[in-house]
Amino acid sequence: QVQLVESGGGLVQPGGSLRLSCAASGSIDSINHMGWYRQAPGKEREVVAYITIGGNTNYADSVKGRFTISRDSAKNTVYLQMNSLKPEDTSVYYCKINYLYSGYFRDYWGQGTQVTVSS
Repeated sequence: QVQLVESGGGLVQPGGSLRLSCAASGSIDSINHMGWYRQAPGKEREVVAYITIGGNTNYADSVKGRFTISRDSAKNTVYLQMNSLKPEDTSVYYCKINYLYSGYFRDYWGQGTQVTVSS
């Protein structure tokens, strides 16, 4: 069994910052890539950023230059530093990992954390 514990969401004013964390534990041999997705009401879930096991990163165009994804492989934790937040960043943010266990790669999602950007 795998657990993903997300934290760091909340209410912030436009232009503010938040840092999301997602810690993985459980039946994991190794983690391949880790990422953050978001889903606003009435919209489809979209990728925000992901980071590979080698440290390569990829960002949605809408967050480039404002968000930074990083990982601490020793802690099986991924972070999302969000700066210059805009009201359109308001969403539920989900962590997702692709991990190896018993010879198979699998995906696992976190429960989501709400980020609200509003004055």
